[in-house]
Amino acid sequence: MDLKNYLKEQCARIDAALDTFLPLETELPHSVHKAMRYSIFAGGKRVRPILMLAACQAVGGDTGRAVPTACAMEMIHTYSLIHDDLPAMDDDDFRRGNPTNHKVFGEAIAILAGDALLTEAFKLVSDPRFAGGCESSALLAVIHEIATCAGSYGMVGGQVIDMESEGRGDIDLATVQYIHTHKTGALIKASVVAGALLGGAVGDQLAAITRYGEAAGLAFQIADDILDIEGTTEEIGKDAGSDEARGKATYPAVIGLAAAKEEAQFMMDEALGALAVFGVEADPLREIARYIVQRKN
Repeated sequence: MDLKNYLKEQCARIDAALDTFLPLETELPHSVHKAMRYSIFAGGKRVRPILMLAACQAVGGDTGRAVPTACAMEMIHTYSLIHDDLPAMDDDDFRRGNPTNHKVFGEAIAILAGDALLTEAFKLVSDPRFAGGCESSALLAVIHEIATCAGSYGMVGGQVIDMESEGRGDIDLATVQYIHTHKTGALIKASVVAGALLGGAVGDQLAAITRYGEAAGLAFQIADDILDIEGTTEEIGKDAGSDEARGKATYPAVIGLAAAKEEAQFMMDEALGALAVFGVEADPLREIARYIVQRKN
């Protein structure tokens, strides 16, 4: 399949839907709505929502039903980036090649924009206008999965351990794996699991998609660790080398760059192996797994 064209088409599909679902800048309160849209449309690759649509397709579902939830996932991801960039956390000046939200709107509005995006996401997932075509039990499972993976047992928990590990020289591989599978991997897993549930997956299909999400999520963050060393600021859209400068707990820092590359490849193979129960309908998931490890930004 032509992955480049597939990603372009799905990204445009998600962007058009996000533009419809997000509050307009002309609606009160103007400042927070402008800040929300600024970060949402700052050039993201839409990996998580596209993974959700691809997982829905893999199990034979109607991807149209998954679009609102896919947009909600991008809102949650973007909220996390806004907060992650704040001075109290990573204190980044650039994100996706643009000034970070707090640099443009100030810290208070940036915090509130993140809060609003997180809340808007669950409003969208549960909106009766879009939830009508989904079994109530499946929809509840989707909401539960996303909430679990976004909270202290998932992304937030990973962020906490990431901050507490910064600058320490005694961090082991198990701790780095915890950080990566929670801070980054959790939302990737939630994306594919939610897509599969919305597509009607049960049993072996759901188990296979879950394993794919776990492996792909870890591969994604290991690849990010590697890009921080080998990529340029222009390529990755933020300051290159920032992980090492801050003493971040990363795979290369703990096991070395060469071993980190081997582990990323291993996790990609794990993700691909999990899809053995599917046919060509899962090819987008397969190609995205390869892209995750081979990308340059």
